[in-house]
Amino acid sequence: MKINARGKNIDVTPALQEYMEKKLSKLDKYFHNELEAQVTLSVERESHRVDVTISINGLLLRGEEATDDMYASIDLVVDKIERQLHKYKTKINRKLRQKGLKEQFAEQRREEDTAEPKVVRTKRFVMKPMPVEEAILQMDLLGHDFYVFTGENGEMKVVYRRKDGNYGLIEPEA
Repeated sequence: MKINARGKNIDVTPALQEYMEKKLSKLDKYFHNELEAQVTLSVERESHRVDVTISINGLLLRGEEATDDMYASIDLVVDKIERQLHKYKTKINRKLRQKGLKEQFAEQRREEDTAEPKVVRTKRFVMKPMPVEEAILQMDLLGHDFYVFTGENGEMKVVYRRKDGNYGLIEPEA
């Protein structure tokens, strides 16, 4: 990380510069490219103020802390910037993950649209002749929305549940 430090009413000593570099280098783990930080150290009466500004891809991260000790102020401002970076990085990753999932689902839909429909399951069952009322009872017991059965005259019929809560019957026409 490249650090541009300047002092107001304070000289930036090599020890202070080294401490800032050590603490701010923790932020490098969030990004692969080189970061540049603008650090302003100032002293007013008993207050030691540290102001850090970092520009990342058009995003401006800024932290400011003031305590009675310059080293404590540096620690606090680095923690504040680190929380902002973590929040920013999480937001980016979430967007990428969601975008990736959307693209994956869109690709699956395209494959499904172009693929020929195929039979994925076959069921076989014995159909005994029964009246419509018994077929409705069987459908309700199974929890299905339709039921295929043979009528008492041997014809295949379908009973189904309508959206209005009533039942419908499909009979073949001879």
